[in-house]
Amino acid sequence: MRPSSMRKREAVLKAAERQFLATGYESVTMDSIAAESGVAKQTLYSHFGSKRALFLELVSTRTRDATRHVQETSPQVGPDAEPRTLLRDLLRAQLRTVLTPTLLGLRRLVIGELARSPELATALYEHGPGKAIEKLATTLRRFDELGKLRVPDPDLAASQLNWLVMGEPLNRAMLLGDGAARMDDAAIERHVEAALDVFLAAFTPSAG
Repeated sequence: MRPSSMRKREAVLKAAERQFLATGYESVTMDSIAAESGVAKQTLYSHFGSKRALFLELVSTRTRDATRHVQETSPQVGPDAEPRTLLRDLLRAQLRTVLTPTLLGLRRLVIGELARSPELATALYEHGPGKAIEKLATTLRRFDELGKLRVPDPDLAASQLNWLVMGEPLNRAMLLGDGAARMDDAAIERHVEAALDVFLAAFTPSAG
C-alpha cells in the first residue's frame, strides 16, 4: 500500500473509531466518516465497501495490533526462564491491553451487533483472546518440555490461566463501565500474582 493510501486508511480508521465509540454503530454513517477523515466517500467505499466492512476492519486491526504488541514485547522461554516471572510479565501485559478503553468499547459494540454480524465477534476473538490463549499454551508447553511445569493439556491449562486473570476484571469492566475497569500497576500486580499462586500450585511438579 502506498504511503498516501496508508495515511488515508488510518485517518478513516481513527474517524470511524471515534464515532463508533462515541455514538454507537447505528448512528454512524459513511458520510460522517468521510467528512471527519477528509477522505472522499467514493474512496471510502472503494477501500472498504460498506460501513459493516469498515467496522470489521476496525475491530480486526485494533485487536490484532494490540495483540501483536503484547506478543512481540513478551520474553521467550529459555532454559533459565522461571515460570512465575515469565508468566507474570506476559499476563500483566495482556491484562493491561484487555482493559484499554478503546478495546473495551469495541468489545461492547461487537457484542451489541452479535445477532446481525457474528463475523465481528469471530474476528475479535480470533485476533484477541484466541491469540492470547495460543501464546499462553505455547509458553506452557515449553515449560512442560523443560520440566519446570507439568502441563498434560497446555491448551486447556492456557484457557484456565487466561480466565483466572481476565475473568473478574473483564466482567466488571463490561458490566460496570470503564471506571470500574481501572486498575493501577499495583492492583494488576496483586491480581496476577494471586492467579499465579492458584495456577502454579496445580501445575508445578512436586519436589520429590
